[in-house]
Amino acid sequence: MSHVKAGGSSKNNHNNAGARLGVKRFGGQVVNEGAVLVRQTGATKIAGPGTYMSRNFTIHAAKAGTVSFKRVKKPSFTGRTHRRTQVCVE
Repeated sequence: MSHVKAGGSSKNNHNNAGARLGVKRFGGQVVNEGAVLVRQTGATKIAGPGTYMSRNFTIHAAKAGTVSFKRVKKPSFTGRTHRRTQVCVE
């Protein structure tokens, strides 16, 4: 009979670095074209005028200007509307 604990149990393997998500440029700040405004998982904030969203849902400035945030109603595929924060560059 074996006196060794069965494999498949490891406890000290959760040492991953954080993803550094969040808002990188706040309302009223002046940004250049291509600047990262928001890093996020999923489209919790949506890209407005003067911005674009990349493949990993990061919102970038499409032009130089001033950052602003506003709340908008975004319809889902079922027709129900959800409030989302829209990131804009004027």
